[in-house]
Amino acid sequence: MSEVNTPGNLESFKYDDAIVRKFLIATLFWAGVAFLLGIWIALELAFYPLNTNLPYFSFGRLRPLHTNAAIFAFAGNAIFAGIYYSMQRLLKARMFSDVLSKIHFWGWQLIIVSAAITLPLGLTSGKEYAELEWPIDIAITLIWVVFAWNFFGTIIRRRERHLYVAIWFYIATVIAIALLHIVNSLAIPFAPFKSYSIYAGAQDALVQWWYGHNAVAFFLTTPFLGLMYYFIPKAIGRPVYSYKLSIIHFWSLVFLYIWAGPHHLLYTALPEWAQTLGMIFSLMLWAPSWGGMINGLLTLRGAWHRLRTEPVLKFLIAAVTFYGMATFEGPLLSVKSVSSLAHYTDWIIGHVHSSALGWNGLLTFGMAYYLVPKLWNTKLYSERLANWHFWAATMGIMIYMISMWSSGITQGLMWRAVDEAGKLLYPDFSETVLRIIPMYWVRTMGGLLFFVGYLIGIYNIMKTIRGGKAPEEETFKAPSLSGPTEVNPRRLHHSLEGLPIVFSVLTLIAVAAGSIMELVPTLTAHSYVQYKPEDRFQPYTALELAGRDLYVREGCYTCHSQQIRPLVSEKLRYGEPSTLEESMYDHPFQWGSKRTGPDLSRVGTKYPDLWHYRHMLNPRDVTPTSVMPAYPWMFTRKINFEILPKKLNAMRTLGVPYTDEQINGAADQARADAKRIAAVLEKEGAEAKSEDKEVVALIAYLQRLGQKESRK
Repeated sequence: MSEVNTPGNLESFKYDDAIVRKFLIATLFWAGVAFLLGIWIALELAFYPLNTNLPYFSFGRLRPLHTNAAIFAFAGNAIFAGIYYSMQRLLKARMFSDVLSKIHFWGWQLIIVSAAITLPLGLTSGKEYAELEWPIDIAITLIWVVFAWNFFGTIIRRRERHLYVAIWFYIATVIAIALLHIVNSLAIPFAPFKSYSIYAGAQDALVQWWYGHNAVAFFLTTPFLGLMYYFIPKAIGRPVYSYKLSIIHFWSLVFLYIWAGPHHLLYTALPEWAQTLGMIFSLMLWAPSWGGMINGLLTLRGAWHRLRTEPVLKFLIAAVTFYGMATFEGPLLSVKSVSSLAHYTDWIIGHVHSSALGWNGLLTFGMAYYLVPKLWNTKLYSERLANWHFWAATMGIMIYMISMWSSGITQGLMWRAVDEAGKLLYPDFSETVLRIIPMYWVRTMGGLLFFVGYLIGIYNIMKTIRGGKAPEEETFKAPSLSGPTEVNPRRLHHSLEGLPIVFSVLTLIAVAAGSIMELVPTLTAHSYVQYKPEDRFQPYTALELAGRDLYVREGCYTCHSQQIRPLVSEKLRYGEPSTLEESMYDHPFQWGSKRTGPDLSRVGTKYPDLWHYRHMLNPRDVTPTSVMPAYPWMFTRKINFEILPKKLNAMRTLGVPYTDEQINGAADQARADAKRIAAVLEKEGAEAKSEDKEVVALIAYLQRLGQKESRK
């Protein structure tokens, strides 16, 4: 049955632009917070004294706050602003519920504030890009349900039959993020703001990077591609270059992207088949990613001269160009030979920021410059200032990228360098650190230049808003939908766009296929472990588990890995490659993704207790060139012995073989172990009466790393 519209069935409606204004202002505010945090932690690496004696400002606690602010506060609010604005106009319908829109906005801001409070307090799950603890994870789930309800409700009541390409990408975002967040966040709580991941070791590593990589894919890529497909044609005043190319781009991207997570775990203890699968699918991503970039750039065909005079187009086209650069570099870094050089280095940091600042950042500011005059019914205050913003931001990004490329390649080459005798040329890890400090200062300059551009943009936007006024809601008229969608086999996808439920189900299948094929076999990873008596690792003692939680609290995983790769240089430097058994009781895993400091997989018993004691009090006392922050608060804060039975009981629920006797006697045994370590420390020259201090628990954990059982 074909659709028939007559003047008699016209319906009146208004757009809710108030919610768009709220999300846009929140975007610009949280952008400043995220950028300032980034500059601060960059300075902490370049100049270690900025890590103060206050725990809340240490690098390990602020770095997760920076990433969460950049991803979920800045980019998240930008996504919602763009989606709420564009989908109402694409569907010719007001958002399903003004109440749900407001709950979504205020709920999301509350989640961001909760992260800003809990992460500096050390309340973290220790899972990169998913550090927020279980109560906040539940809040995220609820708010995402509110958003999805509002989103799909609007689609159902739409007045436009077919879903435009931007809506396809929004649908993929809503579905995939729900799946990723729920699966990765499953945990066993044992305290109001503390829990253990239900996955362990290799299982947790794969689930985490399945989530981490695809959070980039479906939170920082697909929604922004939707915004690209809406705002570039709007800004240029012509349709997207190729409808057929957009179809290929969408379906190939949402199917292939979900498989690529294991490329973050190349040369690790993850089963080889999973690593190879991740690399292959990463390489396949080149085609759809560049197809989308080409589709965006060619939309501007015949109008390139307008880039000289229209700052909105400059931001949007530069963003798409950075998207192309990042999606070329990503598959390149997933090649095993390249990963062996680049992984754990600053090259990865440069790659991430070229995408976050270049793709997400520039596109967001281009969208803001497009929206603000429309939302406040005025003209942009100054195109000249917008151009200054563009060039400052672009030059800042380039300086940042080049400095991190230089730093990362230097690190990788120095770590692997061996002489003719087969010995390490740079056995002291700190030699590498000293060599790259100048690049950290250059990186900071790039960040500052980008921030200067941001300040220019904020001034320009504020002046624009003050010169305008939010208009009254305008009434529009459009025909209501009537009759079912007619399925035409010759235009199958066109028909599918009129069947949003079917379209959404097919999108879910595309996303879930790779997830199931990768995760299900790996969640039985213990089948890879040979349980020979001589190889079996014993669970952590209560005191070691307490120390491990302190290690997670301080964000040590942001600078140290616990995974030795089967590379010649790593065996020479650290010892035998890591195995699955070593982390089988780690909830969550701590393999790490960056080596600002050396790997710690075999650090147990390598140094005496006093070395670790002095290292935590002032790292320069044992390693004069160290840039590691000191942790003086761990010498005054006391170990919480009373909570240890709850921790062991939670671990037993997850399959760690603790006995009733070990759980019931956890506190007393931990006190005895702490007293024994404190006595050794006192004998070696440390301060007396440290048996109840946190540093003792941390020492117990560090001395256990790489050991099959605890010290007697």
